[in-house]
Amino acid sequence: MDIAILKDMFSGDMQKKGVFFDEPMKRHTTLRIGGPADMFTVPGDIISLKGLLTMLRDEDIPIMPLGGGSNLLVSDSGIEGVVLSLAAFDRIEVLRDKGDDVRLFVGSGLPLQKVVNFCKEKGFSGIEGLAGIPGSVGGAVRGNAGSFGYETDRVVESVALLRKDLSISILDSSRLSFGYRSSSLGDEDIILSANMILKRGDAGDVSRTTSGYLQEKVKKQPLSGHSAGCVFKNPAGGYAGRLIDEAGCKGMRRGDIEVSGIHANFFMNTGNGTASDFVALMDDVKEKVIRMSGIELEPEIRITGRFLC
Repeated sequence: MDIAILKDMFSGDMQKKGVFFDEPMKRHTTLRIGGPADMFTVPGDIISLKGLLTMLRDEDIPIMPLGGGSNLLVSDSGIEGVVLSLAAFDRIEVLRDKGDDVRLFVGSGLPLQKVVNFCKEKGFSGIEGLAGIPGSVGGAVRGNAGSFGYETDRVVESVALLRKDLSISILDSSRLSFGYRSSSLGDEDIILSANMILKRGDAGDVSRTTSGYLQEKVKKQPLSGHSAGCVFKNPAGGYAGRLIDEAGCKGMRRGDIEVSGIHANFFMNTGNGTASDFVALMDDVKEKVIRMSGIELEPEIRITGRFLC
């Protein structure tokens, strides 16, 4: 699309309005990869969000909601249209804390680890195993993030969505068809917030359990480098990382993208990695795993942008 159309829709000091043109997406992804978005915007509240969406949809301009930028590979050629950051939707509030039951309101743009740490401090139990998972609450809900036997759907009571027609819907978790790293939420459903149901626990026990899971993850996953998390989904009855390791893929490279020597299902950007190299390395690894085991790995990472999908 012609970016001039977008620029004509806005006037004045764009930065004060949270609007940026030709914004490099590598600044907003955990992989530190991605070409420019035609427009990148950070609406501050639901009124601003609705007004923005009305303008964009009237002009049929593509929109991509963005949470924490994890589990995401953006094309080197960038993203057509508008990237919609929900970073300002970051409220957390205890709605009920009575007896053993705790109900928590969390905004979709809140980093998941802020929720984990909040619960750790308060002694709220139910998400200890999500320690160390990057990204936002919205991304965790949409992709049903999980680890150590804990999954997001087990604590989600309901989700508030902004629909394509700009109506707000509150859906119970039973209507979201959660599965392994998936839900029935569509690309046009913008997650605004979630209500979580947790249990009141002993603060010391919750803290120790959460810290223990994080320590285990630090030992087994390259959390300190630039990655997007797990690249491939675990196949039925197995582990993608184990299959990749057994196929001899640890240390394989394409440019500055490398299969981690700590956990083979993590691809690391060791310098100035590109999306094209990342995809090429995915293809190399898939081919070796198929030759070794006959299993075709499916991507867990979301690939988006011009010409990549």
